[in-house]
Amino acid sequence: MLVWTLTPRVLPLRFTWKISRNASTTKTNLIVQVHDPKGGPVGMGEAAPNIRYGETPEALQLEFTALLQAGLDKVQTETELQEFLAAYPPAHALRFALESAFVHWAAAKVGQPVWQWLGAPEPARAVPTAFTLPIMPPSDVAEFVREQQMARFQILKVKVNEESGYDLLRELTRVLPGRPLIIDGNEAWQDADAVLAFVERVASLPGLQARLLEQPLPATHATDYQYLRARSPWPLFADESVTDTTDFEAIAQQFHGVNMKLMKAGGYRIGLRILRETQAHGLQTMIGCMVETSLGIWGALQISALTQICDLDGLLIVQNEPFGLVREEAGLLHWQEA
Repeated sequence: MLVWTLTPRVLPLRFTWKISRNASTTKTNLIVQVHDPKGGPVGMGEAAPNIRYGETPEALQLEFTALLQAGLDKVQTETELQEFLAAYPPAHALRFALESAFVHWAAAKVGQPVWQWLGAPEPARAVPTAFTLPIMPPSDVAEFVREQQMARFQILKVKVNEESGYDLLRELTRVLPGRPLIIDGNEAWQDADAVLAFVERVASLPGLQARLLEQPLPATHATDYQYLRARSPWPLFADESVTDTTDFEAIAQQFHGVNMKLMKAGGYRIGLRILRETQAHGLQTMIGCMVETSLGIWGALQISALTQICDLDGLLIVQNEPFGLVREEAGLLHWQEA
């Protein structure tokens, strides 16, 4: 039998992480490990619980205990693991941690790179990532840009809401004009016409170069998204609207692209399926993250060759990142073999 452990890890953040629905200065992620007691490699995975989906560290720990009691330690192959997780489905973040720990262990045991084990194309050794400006007082933007040296990133992301989104974009484009921007609403608006009024207003800002508009409305507003898709001057990307049970025929009528996150998808295999469904429906692909250590970001990089945009700055938000599996230099993420 394999030995599984789960350890909570409190992660102080380098700055207040504020999006439209919450703000935090620390995150508690969970580190899963699996190994054969007879020896050999140790597989590791990370769960970053997301309150948007009702996930908490405490709830995931209880789920992990229940999975052990249900026979998780008896799983010996990835096929058996997939069958087990289908029979006892945990929260998506925990599911990704379990699957990635097992995949990392199994691949290491046979001396195979993880991307190859997964059947994904070989990722680049240096991958450009976006870097995110969280919601903050607009007067703080210039100092934040200088402190975080945001000019080194080829593409930036801005968290916005209805109240301060225009002012944040005005200040950022004043300090760094002409930089491609991902404008991320995190479901902050309730009305498609209000989104269009916001878009029309910010489009006139000097130096604004919007790459895409991400999930401005709640996922439940499918009709509004169909209306908005036909009228947005920028590509409209889904985030919260895409889960492991998504109807991609419907998504293709609402969006131009998809931001897939492994924590939200619930694992490599589901994430790969989402990316391939996205491509099959002619949509643009993006891979994102939660606030994660380099362990989770390393996992995302293993399938990054299937995406057009990488938004994998979660490890750069963490103070004293503990694992060192990925390093950032000049806006590029360099990953090492685990």
